[in-house]
Amino acid sequence: MTRNAELLFNPFEPGFAEDPYPAYRKLRQAEPVHESPIGVWLISGYADVMAVLRSQLSVDPRNIQDGPFSVRLIEGRALSMLDRDPPDHTRLRSLVAKVFTRRSIAALEPLVTGLVDDALNRIAVDGRADLVDALAFPLPFEVISRMLGMPRTDTAYIRDLSGKIVHTLDVVADEQEFREIERATAELDAIVADAIAWKRTHPTSDLLTALVEAEDQGDRLSDDELIAQVELLFVAGHETTVNLISGGVEALLRHPAQLALLRDTPDLAPNALEELLRFVNPVQQSRRITIKPWPVRDGRVIPPGTFVIAMLAAANHDESFWGPTAEQLDITRPNARQHLAFGGGPHHCLGAALARLEGRIAVTRLVQRFPGLAFDPAQEVTWNGRISLHGPARLPIVV
Repeated sequence: MTRNAELLFNPFEPGFAEDPYPAYRKLRQAEPVHESPIGVWLISGYADVMAVLRSQLSVDPRNIQDGPFSVRLIEGRALSMLDRDPPDHTRLRSLVAKVFTRRSIAALEPLVTGLVDDALNRIAVDGRADLVDALAFPLPFEVISRMLGMPRTDTAYIRDLSGKIVHTLDVVADEQEFREIERATAELDAIVADAIAWKRTHPTSDLLTALVEAEDQGDRLSDDELIAQVELLFVAGHETTVNLISGGVEALLRHPAQLALLRDTPDLAPNALEELLRFVNPVQQSRRITIKPWPVRDGRVIPPGTFVIAMLAAANHDESFWGPTAEQLDITRPNARQHLAFGGGPHHCLGAALARLEGRIAVTRLVQRFPGLAFDPAQEVTWNGRISLHGPARLPIVV
């Protein structure tokens, strides 16, 4: 099969970092199942993305065959559940899932509410803030740190390491950037290894202790696997929710009628959160790898060993599913919960309930607390420049 010579999707075009949705629309309309000249297949329509997520395609990057596009692996990577297929994925996920039950997450509501209110109190004193630094980052970081039982450390340092590591979810072509990611990964490995060593002799009732004990009880978690699961939970436990909170508030500020509706109708909060997930897409894409010829629409077949990108954000704005208002924010949307922001199938986001809890409480209490909430006219919103984990890097507000 000859690859399409046209580059229909280029995330490095000017303006993409600020607003990727015109690029997604162009791709959906031109070719929703697209064989890119860089060697990947891009799936952007809702039905097709859903089919990818529910399929038995691999997530293990070691299954990618040599070709015009390949993934560089950092030494020792592909050990977390994010990169493993059954039966390893099933085994690893089952260990963590015991802690991420609806009941256990619901029990965190007083903690989350208290942390949000503390942050809002500080914002009220100053009258203005960068919402990312003041609320969107510290809230999920503190919650996942407490759940894991991670020792107190330099938050800014960990944030910097985490920010580098998540670039592995994007295309890394620059050699210097790749080396920085390798160094950040090694440093975070050492921090997590030290925490695990401490927990072996000082067990408590936290997730990290539970994972350590599961390994000790013969659940066949190697030391490297244990480090990989903890890092995944630690990094994914805050990086994605940062984008949900900051991106959600940014979207509401751009749609003042929707912001007023949420403020005046608190009962809409759960559905509003689902619509924000659909609209802002904290995780923009999910990857799979074919392990055998995989048929797609119009009789086309994706060959084995091929990188497939399920474009969650594009699917969540697909007019063929969401109708003519697909690219509008509507917190009353009746089917908002059918979004694909948390992926789907066997790799559906394990932390979905936690993200929903943190996002709902943070956004709604911010809106209720500050009727005068607005963009800071003296400063501009800046974006993080990431392809996969898209969101504001700075969100200056006044209250």
